[in-house]
Amino acid sequence: MLDRAALALLRPALDASARVLQRLGVHADQVTLFGFALGIGGALAIAQQHFIIGLALWLAGRVCDGVDGALARLTTPTDRGAFLDITLDFLFYGSIPLAFAFADPAANALAAATLLAAFIGTATTFLAFAALAAQRGLSSTAYPSKGIYYLGGLTEGTETLTCFALMCLWPMHFALFAWVFAALCGLTIVTRLWAGWRGFSNPR
Repeated sequence: MLDRAALALLRPALDASARVLQRLGVHADQVTLFGFALGIGGALAIAQQHFIIGLALWLAGRVCDGVDGALARLTTPTDRGAFLDITLDFLFYGSIPLAFAFADPAANALAAATLLAAFIGTATTFLAFAALAAQRGLSSTAYPSKGIYYLGGLTEGTETLTCFALMCLWPMHFALFAWVFAALCGLTIVTRLWAGWRGFSNPR
């Protein structure tokens, strides 16, 4: 829901960083992979109950995730880059609830499992819509620079990262944050199912 506003706010800084990296000869895929490594490093730190270190690492990884797209647009965006970007994003998102489950299984495991199940629902509806939209030659007017059709919702990247940050700052309340966010993801799933029902009701 907030991704468009967040991207507009951050775009000047991301574009400036991308231009510096371009001059240094850095490729977008390298930034994507480095950002993913930072994100997984953050998850590993959280699993060891180093929550602030984990927060700092995955935030740095998310900065890389923003810069890689800007860098790709300065050169030639590729299908490989789009594939890596979306795939590694979903793997990162799943790693954080799992890390909190490892950090305190007794308190967090059930809530983490519920949130991961909700993430499966949001990811499935997102990717299924994108796949069928590609078959129909549809493109997103809201996110024209994305490598695939980007179907928004109540819980997009900005909301997810905000929730993760709250979890890291107040890890003792992880379960509460996870339950609430899982419910919000449920609303996103419903709206995306409705969008698919309406959008693909007519034959090609």
